[in-house]
Amino acid sequence: MKKFYVAFCAGVLFLSACSQGKDDEPSVEPAKIPINIAMGVWTRATDSAFEPGDKVGIYVVNYAGGAAGTLAAAGNQVDNMRFTYSGAWSSESPIYWKDHTTQADFYCYYPYAAGISDVSAYPFSVPTDQSSESGYKAGDFLWGKTAGIAPTPDSVQITVHHVMSNLLVYLKAGSGYNADSLRNAKVTLCGLKTAATIDLATSKATATGTAADISPLPHADGFRALVVPQSISDTPLIKISIGENDYLFTESITFEANKQHSCTLTVNRTGEGVNIGIGDWIVDENDYGGTVE
Repeated sequence: MKKFYVAFCAGVLFLSACSQGKDDEPSVEPAKIPINIAMGVWTRATDSAFEPGDKVGIYVVNYAGGAAGTLAAAGNQVDNMRFTYSGAWSSESPIYWKDHTTQADFYCYYPYAAGISDVSAYPFSVPTDQSSESGYKAGDFLWGKTAGIAPTPDSVQITVHHVMSNLLVYLKAGSGYNADSLRNAKVTLCGLKTAATIDLATSKATATGTAADISPLPHADGFRALVVPQSISDTPLIKISIGENDYLFTESITFEANKQHSCTLTVNRTGEGVNIGIGDWIVDENDYGGTVE
């Protein structure tokens, strides 16, 4: 899992207005505390830095009577505030804490979208064509939450994680093949739902719609694709095309959010056909994150 750190720095800005009362005593409006966000360069799932023009959305939800509030599409302390990266992160407009004492929950998601009407079922899709870096990047959805933060001049830190699953496919030359003969092989992920609704309060993604094929991104010595969390059972999952021949590999697997799976397929030539063996699924438990100051 990659970790992404967002630092929220709350400074105190005193805004006052004076008027003359009957005793000529000045009256002072309550101080407003701005939420200043200082975000360094995050690292994406694609192992590259955020680029100028990238945007995230921020919600801030107040507590009431000591109990956490419920994230809503509107009416929060901060509603889907857009932050844009251009060498540094900047908000669309200033944002403030409610007062000096009220706790709040912070929600962050990427990529930003305007006009979200249902935060419990936000629609998102991974591209069916992820064969280019831009197509692959477009399938990444990040989410994070930090809860119960009181107004403070200290930093508020959010860790965001991947809402999608990640599949790596590697081909090994078996009997009758060598590395060169597999170099031009084409890999397709078959029969996977590419649409989802995401609960922005919990990050849970629910696969929707009909299944489609996904063209993965050639990566290192294999292929990679972002997949909506879902389960398949005894279903053709991977198609390998070598020349004019197509070969299907069937598998049962549960794609889980924020998990990366590796599938190594050994291709053996037998007569005029191809036998495909399968190595074990490997869940990558490494944390590739870092800290942003």
